[in-house]
Amino acid sequence: MLNKDKKTGKISFLIKNTSAAFANALRRAIISEVPTMAIEDVEFKKNNSVLYDEIVAHRLGLMPLKTDLKTYDLIENCKCNGAGCAKCSLKLSLKSTARSDQIVKASDMKSKDPKVVPVFDETPIVKLLKGQAIEFEATAVLGRGKDHMKWSPGLAYYKYMPVIEVTKTPKDPEALAKSCPVNVFDVKKDKISVNDDNLYKCHLCGACTDLEPGVIKLNESESNVIFYVEPFGQLSAKQMLSEAANIISAKMDALAEALEKKK
Repeated sequence: MLNKDKKTGKISFLIKNTSAAFANALRRAIISEVPTMAIEDVEFKKNNSVLYDEIVAHRLGLMPLKTDLKTYDLIENCKCNGAGCAKCSLKLSLKSTARSDQIVKASDMKSKDPKVVPVFDETPIVKLLKGQAIEFEATAVLGRGKDHMKWSPGLAYYKYMPVIEVTKTPKDPEALAKSCPVNVFDVKKDKISVNDDNLYKCHLCGACTDLEPGVIKLNESESNVIFYVEPFGQLSAKQMLSEAANIISAKMDALAEALEKKK
């Protein structure tokens, strides 16, 4: 089961025969371990806007950047030993002088790598009044969400798969079906049944059990989990999952090797 929102890139899918421990490990790996690009340093050459340098720099740091994991390395893994080279860092610049009142946006920044640009072009950076100017050079690097949230690629969360059982025929099947806010039930020939395609939407609100007590029994699966991934835009949900799986696999290999040495 896979559901994807084409507009936001959010996906949800079912993991069978698993546990909360594994689902939580995957969640933590996505949020905290999967690296993305974010602005770390900003050098201002000019800024006479109403915002202090520190405020503009803070805004820039929180601006999500599209990330190319195949091209860049984490600073601690780079051969330059943290000196900052084209393999672990990227320069973005902006120079703007207002001829009239204007809002400087993310799209006004120029990146040395066309693959690493702001996710949202319309993100406002600062408003300039006529005659005001701003000029800076920013350095973006790969980082992890566990070090700062600006490097987190998105949200990840999960819930146990709902289990719904119709124990007896309701007096008013249509009313019972309509009581569900996410349309989990189907009614055919005065018989109510569970729509498996919408079952994952159920959040166990209990509306169906309140209308006619004893007709519907709600529970949760102990081994099936519905997992949700909601990207901020730096990476796709598929990339986030793939990278998280690789990270977990590498950590397990390292643990197995360490345990082997202890023998």
